[in-house]
Amino acid sequence: MAADNAATPPVPDTNVFARTDPSPHVPVLLRPLLAAVAPVSGVWLDGTFGAGGYTRGLLGAGADKVVAVDRDPLAFEMAADWAGDYGGRIEMCEGVFSRMDDYAQDLDGIVLDLGVSSMQLDQAERGFSFMRDGPLDMRMSQSGQSAADIVNDAEESLIADILFHYGEERASRRIARAIVRAREDGPITSTLQLASIVEGCLPRAKPGQSHPATRSFQGLRIAVNEEYRELLDGLMAAERALKPGGLLAVVSFHSIEDRMVKRFLQSRAGRVGGGSRHAPAQKAEQPRFDLVTRKAVGPDEEELAQNPRARSAKLRVARRTDAPAGDIDAGAVGMPMLARDTPRKRGRR
Repeated sequence: MAADNAATPPVPDTNVFARTDPSPHVPVLLRPLLAAVAPVSGVWLDGTFGAGGYTRGLLGAGADKVVAVDRDPLAFEMAADWAGDYGGRIEMCEGVFSRMDDYAQDLDGIVLDLGVSSMQLDQAERGFSFMRDGPLDMRMSQSGQSAADIVNDAEESLIADILFHYGEERASRRIARAIVRAREDGPITSTLQLASIVEGCLPRAKPGQSHPATRSFQGLRIAVNEEYRELLDGLMAAERALKPGGLLAVVSFHSIEDRMVKRFLQSRAGRVGGGSRHAPAQKAEQPRFDLVTRKAVGPDEEELAQNPRARSAKLRVARRTDAPAGDIDAGAVGMPMLARDTPRKRGRR
């Protein structure tokens, strides 16, 4: 198990994928991630394939093969131009990472990059961005319930709960009331229409502050895609899919996701605490993971200068032991729960 003060291993060439694809997209925290899991070899699974940056980074660093999983079919359409350059070392799999153990077993490593991808934000028609006008959609899989369905059909109390628990929006009740009033005049169908409603409920943002609609859009996106449940189920699926000695690397972008990952890994490493309102006290079990990074790893100054989006990113890495896999309760990892939420067995959708 790597210690905090251990010498940093040599950093592999993280720009190797640029030789086969000229895309300017560079995944967040790729450099420290590859350093933490070096030497890279064997079969890995990229549970959030997106634009393919982590997959290309892993292949360039020495992975024999990467199973690329994404719920968004657009990810594989965009990869069609360059994936063949790797000669069959990429196995594409459309699906959710909460079922990754159905797609592969005895993996040497798993990478998860949580949250919405830049390619989704950049396309107005996907409805993720409050900066571009488009249909109020937000569905990563492009199927199922949309953000417009929630905004126009859900009860005011549920909308408020989503904004508060998933988006950490303190003015959730005020915004939910405004949404319900606005939809009486007609359906709320566009991103800028919703953003304007939210802006009208909050003080004008000061220079350097995030857009007033940031938290509300985050909460709706998480609800539409069941991201917190997907994360918990995905962590348990990773435990089942990794071989002993296999590595799990997770990059998160906001406090709730990082809290869930941190508490899951601490619990699975046998580091249980006395409990809190977010995580009840647990009984110590045989460790299923050893912590490789004892604290979250953030971006360095060089990465921040190149990619301001990395500012909130945190990386955590752990190594699988040979202890049998098992389930964990949502409350033990501090997963936000709405009144409508019900437990799900073995992470199945």
